[in-house]
Amino acid sequence: MVLKIAVTGNIASGKSQVEQVLERQGFPVYDSDKIAHSIIDGLSEFYGYDVFTDGKTDRKKLGALVFSNPDLKQKLENITHPKIKDEILSLFEKHKSDKYIFVSVPLLYEAGFDDIFDKVLLVTVDKNIQLERLMKRNNFTEEEARLRINSQMPQEEKIKLADFVIYNNSSLESLNNQLQDFLNSLL
Repeated sequence: MVLKIAVTGNIASGKSQVEQVLERQGFPVYDSDKIAHSIIDGLSEFYGYDVFTDGKTDRKKLGALVFSNPDLKQKLENITHPKIKDEILSLFEKHKSDKYIFVSVPLLYEAGFDDIFDKVLLVTVDKNIQLERLMKRNNFTEEEARLRINSQMPQEEKIKLADFVIYNNSSLESLNNQLQDFLNSLL
């Protein structure tokens, strides 16, 4: 029976770094954001807004739209979350003979997906570092970055719910060491 492990954390916390380390160690790792992107590309006519660039959904335009309109964001989530959950459940079935499967789910608690996982690994980061990373990574203004950060459940609440927490405030070596501690706790 496969141990289903969610990797979660708020935006710009370092989930992608954790995913990369896990993949290098040979674990099956999936990213629910990639699942969401394929679903959203199929729904783009739903919006009736100009969110296209070169025939594809422009995530920057879409993000600016939904993060400034909570009702539209909720409509999008009401459509995408059940489909994302179905895809994750299909992955579990596909990997049922594996020992572990990791799925990165940024909105794990917000979407109510935590009940389909056996363990939750949370990646956190100090708020100032998070804001700086997000502004730099996505070329966001401070206001754009704060809108996205504030749209997620506070990290402090997630820490109380997670099985293991990685504090990603310093070096890649520190992140690797904490991740190895988590992996050792599974064995």
